[in-house]
Order: sequence, then structure tokens, then C-alpha cells
Amino acid sequence: MSQHSGLPVDEVAGEEAAQPVVPITSRFLFVDVAAQRAKQLRRGALPRIDRHSPHTPHKLERVAMEEVRNGLIQYALPTRAELLLAKP
Repeated sequence: MSQHSGLPVDEVAGEEAAQPVVPITSRFLFVDVAAQRAKQLRRGALPRIDRHSPHTPHKLERVAMEEVRNGLIQYALPTRAELLLAKP
């Protein structure tokens, strides 16, 4: 994926999905991860929560936030070297 902070890892990565998710304590990281996940959902990714439950949100942005809140989304932070290379 690109070099933005907190990008969700694609569902194709099998071994990374087995690792436990580190809880997000930064609300800014939470927003970044949820926004990237919402973009994946808009492009056709399957939701990881049951959307037929009566308490499940309908908007994809809310679905993404619920997935991140429940620890269902794996994300990767860029390394310092990647950040330095990305600077113009």
C-alpha cells in the first residue's frame, strides 16, 4: 500500500491476520485507519462485522470505525526510513 500512517493491511495477507492487534490509543491514528478501511469498503472489500445484526451501522464509514474499534483491522505504520524517503 502507500506510505500513509496507519494503513489497513489488505485481507490477502494471511500471516499478519493471525497476529493480535495493538489497541489504538491515538484518536488521530484511529481516524486514519478507519478512513483507509472505509475507502477499502467503498471499493468492494467485504465487511468483517455482521451487517445484518440490528445494532450494526449501515454507513460504510461507521462500519469501518466499528471494525477498528473491535480490533478486526490490521494496520502497519511506516518506518522512519519510509517517512524520510517520502519527504519531497
